[in-house]
Amino acid sequence: MSEGFEAEWLALREPFDARARNFGLALALADALPPRPHLVDLGAGTGALLRWLAPLLARSQRWTLVDANAALLEEAITTIEERAILAGWTTTWPKKRTLLVHTPQGVWRVEAMLADLAAGPRALPLEGADAVVSTALCDLVSRPWVEAMAAALRVPFYAALNVDGRERFFPPHPADRLVAQGFRRDQRRDKGFGGGALGPAAPAAMTQAFRVRGFTVRTAPSPWRIGAGTPTMADALAEGHARAAMAALPRSLAPRLRDWAAARRAQAMRGRLSAWIGHADLLALPKGKRSGGPAHCLGQSPEPPSSFCPLGEE
Repeated sequence: MSEGFEAEWLALREPFDARARNFGLALALADALPPRPHLVDLGAGTGALLRWLAPLLARSQRWTLVDANAALLEEAITTIEERAILAGWTTTWPKKRTLLVHTPQGVWRVEAMLADLAAGPRALPLEGADAVVSTALCDLVSRPWVEAMAAALRVPFYAALNVDGRERFFPPHPADRLVAQGFRRDQRRDKGFGGGALGPAAPAAMTQAFRVRGFTVRTAPSPWRIGAGTPTMADALAEGHARAAMAALPRSLAPRLRDWAAARRAQAMRGRLSAWIGHADLLALPKGKRSGGPAHCLGQSPEPPSSFCPLGEE
């Protein structure tokens, strides 16, 4: 797997991810799981999905965090323990690499595993899982990777925050269309998963692959809303778009792209740049598996503790 992310970027985006994820689809996953579920988080990074989803499950649970980056996995375990302590919960270590978080609603067992995600299901710890979950992963992978995953699974598959190709920066700029063209081209390059990345085609490709295998598939919008009051995120987002566009487009266009980047940075630093980035969440349930368990049918919608979902700049 060649594509990677820095811990600093993952920390910056975590509160925006937390606000964007579709709450209803996550509750549908929770209702489809057994009393003490085992979730395998692919491309877990620093563990942000666990910090958001585990409180919603509201029960004892086991997590296996899988990533190709050992430093990110170490950061994940450290951050999960720190947030648990901030929430007033006890943590213990029954084994060197196993963290137990003792919450009022049950014990979370958290383990980390280093693995090459690009190798697909055959190289991943999927045996015994009650669900396979991910965040911002499936727009990086190839169509064969998704098809292999759909063929291998007999449990729910939840993929959050997949780009859908719709993005807007405000206020408008004459080079917005050019930057978007280059950015979308970069999204489709090979990210190390055995072929061109799905990019904005990920939601449709996953839907098709899992439905062919008899899964019931639901999707829901989960857009990022980057306000002008979050200059660090707005600047990082614009810089990332510009950098990707420069890598994907002819060098002759570089001056226009640099001008766009400079203008956007100035706007961000003055608190005048905002953005809307389209994403979609997806939940695939195997045949015979239905959501609608008793806890959430009764209207109980637990909210994640604030210590597990940082508020960000706003």
